[in-house]
Amino acid sequence: MMILFNKTILPGSTIGIVGGGQLGRMLALAAKAQGFRIAVLEPASDSPCGQVADVEVIGAYDDREAIKKLAEVSDVITYEFENIDAETLRWICDQAYVPQGPDLLAITQDRIKEKAAIREAGVETAPYEVIESAEDLIFKMNKIGYPAVLKTARGGYDGKGQLVIKSEQDLAEGESLLNHGACVLEKWIRFEKEISVIVTRKPNGETAIFPVGENIHVENILHQTIVPARISTGLQLRAVEKAQQIADSLGLVGILAVEMFVTEDGNIYINELAPRPHNSGHYSIEACVTSQFEQHIRAICNWPLGSTELLKPVVMVNLLGEHLDELYKEIPALTDWKIHLYGKKEAKIKRKMGHVTLLRDSVGEALAEVDASSIWNGVKEKIGG
Repeated sequence: MMILFNKTILPGSTIGIVGGGQLGRMLALAAKAQGFRIAVLEPASDSPCGQVADVEVIGAYDDREAIKKLAEVSDVITYEFENIDAETLRWICDQAYVPQGPDLLAITQDRIKEKAAIREAGVETAPYEVIESAEDLIFKMNKIGYPAVLKTARGGYDGKGQLVIKSEQDLAEGESLLNHGACVLEKWIRFEKEISVIVTRKPNGETAIFPVGENIHVENILHQTIVPARISTGLQLRAVEKAQQIADSLGLVGILAVEMFVTEDGNIYINELAPRPHNSGHYSIEACVTSQFEQHIRAICNWPLGSTELLKPVVMVNLLGEHLDELYKEIPALTDWKIHLYGKKEAKIKRKMGHVTLLRDSVGEALAEVDASSIWNGVKEKIGG
């Protein structure tokens, strides 16, 4: 069966999404606004995406019969996050139209492959070593130097599957990560800012890049994205150039988030890649002419990419499980707060339940309004505000 990777998918067609989380939900809402139907593959029913989909296929991400059912009802298939099974996706690519293909997914699922691919693109990462044994860790720790970060090569998100090694006393704990397989040992980068660049690319190479976002994390979970990022124009241009370089080198189709560190002396290091819509791009729903979700749909359906112009300075803030009670109390008094809740059944501590977006005349004004709210009590102290 020959699959064409430059065909145009028109309204009325069905887009199949592997993964039923909040990213799939927002992809589905953007696609339905453009006249598409949605099918979703997810292990459990009534998922955030399943709640707004036309068809729910219930099955595991590595269930070939389930993904085949998804393919049978879909005209094009995409995925909403990278923790799905790359080999199952590769298998269905021979039977269905998956313009993103499986290769970039497989690369970003393995930090060793990911860092090698970034360097092959000619872009700088933090110095790193591949660790396969406890002896490796001790030997290569001496090469990298303290402090360093040990990360499992596969799995892990929001700070899970990683450990900061500050001294020899931490090595024993680091060895426990090796029980999950090979790891990456990265030199600790003393960064001044964390930023991200979200780039969208079509099969013909047409590319659109969103404004650079400045990201603030608390306990390894994204707390705020500030746009425009509070860095120089020159640094923004260099960040965009690096993201474009990576996208072209990888033959990107669809959307890619490129997370970066900016050091005090103006160097930029690539931290991680995510080949799907990204938490740091949620601001684009209200703040850009075209959202990251609509843009991804445009790319995989071979439509012209939309404008990524920023309409107004913006701050996006995540809502975790512990924030919802206070949010509900404040809703009657919140003026021009754009509130997005994801339809998750249970509000757990540290679980992403939604986000809010504030468009104001300046990021300073938006940040002051966020800080004045009681929703995120305690967070300000943790970020040194």
